[in-house]
Amino acid sequence: MADESELLAAWKDGDLAAGEALFSAHVDRVSRFFYNKVSEGIDDLVQQTFLACVESADRFRGDSSFRTFLLGVARNMLRRHYEKLGRGKQIGDLDAVTIHDLSTTPSMAAERNRHHRVLLESLRRIPIDSQIALELYYWEDLNAREIAEVLEVPLGTVKTRLRRAKELLRAQVVKMGTAAPTDPTRTADNLEGWARSIKAQLGTGEPR
Repeated sequence: MADESELLAAWKDGDLAAGEALFSAHVDRVSRFFYNKVSEGIDDLVQQTFLACVESADRFRGDSSFRTFLLGVARNMLRRHYEKLGRGKQIGDLDAVTIHDLSTTPSMAAERNRHHRVLLESLRRIPIDSQIALELYYWEDLNAREIAEVLEVPLGTVKTRLRRAKELLRAQVVKMGTAAPTDPTRTADNLEGWARSIKAQLGTGEPR
């Protein structure tokens, strides 16, 4: 079977079967990427991401994995999505604004588990690139080098950002949990466990 760089090249040359193979292999991952960041239109963003990916296939040299290239495209599509909602207003640094700041509608999260609900909403209230870094780390099992490729920052920067992101998330979880009857520190002290348990529910990117 052809590797993914060969499949991408074939798709660009018009091989629809190659495109379908890449789409089937990664559609869940791209759906998960957008799930906790936009309130509607996930399917359209997923389709646009794959279309942008094949249109920019010449930029993929195979030095990194196809999934990091694809997720980098998804990050750019997320930026464009919110710039479009803001009528063309440039967002700038994605580590200086949160999804909670940009979104005009509530989170889609409908988790029955209160801890999951708190965690998903807390993620939306930390800087976008920090949210992306943590979700890629916990949900996609990307390492620091791969996350650095998606965020287009040096490896040292992403390591620092991951540590800071965990601190910001923990503080936000405690803040959001104080209004609930259960002890918020129970969730805050086990962020990794809760975050990884959500992935099992995300599945196809459409958790219920």
